Amino acid sequence: MCKKTESKKWGKRIFDIIQIGQREDMISRFFDYFIVAVIFINIVAMFLETFDEMNPYFNIIRGIEMATMIIFMLEYILRVATAQYLFPEKDKRSAVLSYILSADGIIMLLTILPFFYLSGFVVFRMLRVVRIFHLFRINNTYDSFHVITQVIYEKRNQIISSVFIVVILMMASSLCMYSAEHNAQPTVFKNALSGFWWSMSTIFTVGYGDIYPVTVLGKMMTFVITLLGVGVIAIPTGIISAGFVEQYTQMQKQDSLSAGGRRTVSANVDDKSPFKGMRVKEVEEKYSITVSVIVRKESVLLPSDSIVFENEDIVVYQEN
Repeated sequence: MCKKTESKKWGKRIFDIIQIGQREDMISRFFDYFIVAVIFINIVAMFLETFDEMNPYFNIIRGIEMATMIIFMLEYILRVATAQYLFPEKDKRSAVLSYILSADGIIMLLTILPFFYLSGFVVFRMLRVVRIFHLFRINNTYDSFHVITQVIYEKRNQIISSVFIVVILMMASSLCMYSAEHNAQPTVFKNALSGFWWSMSTIFTVGYGDIYPVTVLGKMMTFVITLLGVGVIAIPTGIISAGFVEQYTQMQKQDSLSAGGRRTVSANVDDKSPFKGMRVKEVEEKYSITVSVIVRKESVLLPSDSIVFENEDIVVYQEN
């Protein structure tokens, strides 16, 4: 029984270390910085081995690459072994499966597997490019990166709508250019889909010049489509910019509340918590509090009106 308790104790300690480090836990913070450094070293080694000038140092680069991949494999094994602490509501087997199928688990696995590629297969060599996605894991370590993903997540519906508008404009412009240019350039605009490359370079104002209209009608439509493209592409940019302003305003609000000396309280959300299932705005209005931050599993969320409190969230708020 003691051995089982001791094993759980060590498992929980390993889990705390390999997860996002608390400022007071120096070992965990050091592990975060160490992993970030290993990720960058691995990516740099992958780039260096593509230079012919580095051929004399190939064995050294390959050794560095192997050492970093061993570290990644050990980290992956530890994360799988401690998955039950990440998903405490599930049994061990379900927790392990949940982690393996999670975004972080898939990224880690895809960055490890290409190391064992078979040189005779191009597909396995191409999989090595997936290793660069390891950089996304840095997002879990630094709050500044998390703000970016938080803004995109909060504005995802508006961004998806704007992208949908861009796709519709590309389809319409491609079809129009086919109708105007097919007779004049049958080999360039073979069908309605042939204009997609042209419409993309035009709407995004890149203008490569490899495909262009030669008829008067085609040139007139290109003028209109280019103007529409400038306006349409500015929509998602404005949405994201507005999201950053909102996040910055919220952060300033939190700083001013902290400076005001108001009492800060933390609460765990569970089945008995009145916060569960409610939105941030509803909780703040009903209980006269100001939510400062929400800790959800591996993420630290800045509060926004649309966030719904879930089970096992940790809510840090200030009483008004």
